[in-house]
Amino acid sequence: MLKFGFLWNCDYLCAVYIIIVKQTTQNINNFNSFFHTMKKIFSFALAAVAVLAASSCSKLDPLTSENFTCDPSPLVEVGGSVDATITVTYPEKYFKKKATVDVTPVLVYANGEAKSETLNFQGEKVKGNDETVSYKYGGTLTFKAHFDYVPDMAKSELYIEYVGHIGKKDFTFERIKIADGVIATETLATAAEATPAYSADQFVKDTFDKYFATLIYQYQSTSLRNSETTKAEVKDVQNIIKSTKDEERREFQGIEMVSTASPEGAVSLNERLAAGREKASSAYLQNFLKKAKLEGEISPEQISEDWNGFKELVESSNIQDKQLVLNVLGRIGDPDQREAEIKKLSAAYKELADEILPQLRYSKITATVKNIGHSDEEILGLLSSNPDSLTLEELLYAANLQTVEEEKLKTYRIATNRFPEDFRAANNAAGILFNQGKFDEAKTTWEAIVAKDANNAQANLNLGLIALNNGDLAAAETFLGKAGSCEEYGEAYGTLLVRQGKYAQAIKAFGDKKCNNLAVAQICSNKYSDAKATLEAIEKKNATTYYLLAVVAARTNNASAVESNLKEAVKLNADVKAKAANDAEFAKYASVVSAL
Repeated sequence: MLKFGFLWNCDYLCAVYIIIVKQTTQNINNFNSFFHTMKKIFSFALAAVAVLAASSCSKLDPLTSENFTCDPSPLVEVGGSVDATITVTYPEKYFKKKATVDVTPVLVYANGEAKSETLNFQGEKVKGNDETVSYKYGGTLTFKAHFDYVPDMAKSELYIEYVGHIGKKDFTFERIKIADGVIATETLATAAEATPAYSADQFVKDTFDKYFATLIYQYQSTSLRNSETTKAEVKDVQNIIKSTKDEERREFQGIEMVSTASPEGAVSLNERLAAGREKASSAYLQNFLKKAKLEGEISPEQISEDWNGFKELVESSNIQDKQLVLNVLGRIGDPDQREAEIKKLSAAYKELADEILPQLRYSKITATVKNIGHSDEEILGLLSSNPDSLTLEELLYAANLQTVEEEKLKTYRIATNRFPEDFRAANNAAGILFNQGKFDEAKTTWEAIVAKDANNAQANLNLGLIALNNGDLAAAETFLGKAGSCEEYGEAYGTLLVRQGKYAQAIKAFGDKKCNNLAVAQICSNKYSDAKATLEAIEKKNATTYYLLAVVAARTNNASAVESNLKEAVKLNADVKAKAANDAEFAKYASVVSAL
């Protein structure tokens, strides 16, 4: 209506002018009187037109919501920010040539408001550096709005503050609402939904001890001498094997035996010697087990010529021409040629014959004894009756046998008190506190671990989750940079990427991990079928799982699924109802939400 105002006023003046002329014509008696009167009337009319024209050029009328568009609408939180592209359209002959206008986007929410940067526009006759708007043609201009997201913005409205200036006159108008906000589904990806890094125990239920002895044979002999069977190392092995009969938690498993000949003489001869020595040693061991009334398998092996053993002994010796001998071993593969070349080194060969070769005429014995570990039931029983009798690994293992979180926590604290030098029990105890929402207590423990070992992967990952929970994305990224070796790294880093608005990278980081935070990344990427599949694959569904299924349903216009999933979410967490009521994702389903 503004652009027609001046024309309307002119028509009105003309009508008044005509009426006055008619009336005056009837009353005047001569031409001079008529002319004088008309002159006064015309001057009055021109002055009135000038006043109205001047008034029209010094005024700004309000705009409406129809002059503004906002993208996106409703607003969306991404990476901790709410950003929008706003377009304003000025009508023809609206923007006065000497006018300036200040436009400020304002996001209004329950407990406050946030203002974006003010944009300034100017008319054609204003000397300034702001964007100029044509008076005759108007114009369409685009600018950006930015707000740092806070949770209260989940239910908010975007307004435009519009202030005009012409000369010394200011024109302040009512705020204009242009959009609703804010969809903040990204924020459902939280550190609390991620898995902290736990330290594994190294518990092995059954362990095995090995005991060694060597029976040495004389040159080209397969006869086992009494001096060999009665020497200390052989008797020690025999006594250990026999002692297992009286030990409840130790069990003799068997004997492995390797018999060989020294690499001298023909290969065929050495093969017979190795076989003969194996037969003699096996017979001796079988007789020993029979007398001791023990059962155990003897597993024999033959090596006709022990060239590897020969090389090792030469390398560790101080014999003359040691390097020449090693060069022969490296150059020549054929056993007979090797022996011939080594014999040419006469001085060296004498030392070999005296010091090295006798050690290679043997049967080596390896006896294995099994240490029988505690069963799960025994470990839990000892944990209750005598926890001090358990090793560190048994305590860490016992914690994993517990099904109640508080009992796990208690076990980890026992382990921490008994073995304070080992960080694992303390780290895992803090993980339980984290899952219970006791973030400050967990943080204190993990900081103490990092103070002793700055590169501790598990503690750094967990401090990354603490930082993420506190909204400090930069600190979270720094901590996670030291946690790449952790099994839980992909989930933690993926969660950080979601909160940074990097959804495609986040999906890749999660890998095969099916979790709520992955589903958030998929929803924010508009991959609704993928998100639904992820959520349905989660074994232990919580309130967030069902809430996200409701979001997927809302975005795919499935009203019944919105209702059923929100009901399941409310069953698990009554606070979900209030959240859903303020969530722009469910704006079309207000009646469903109110009926929960």
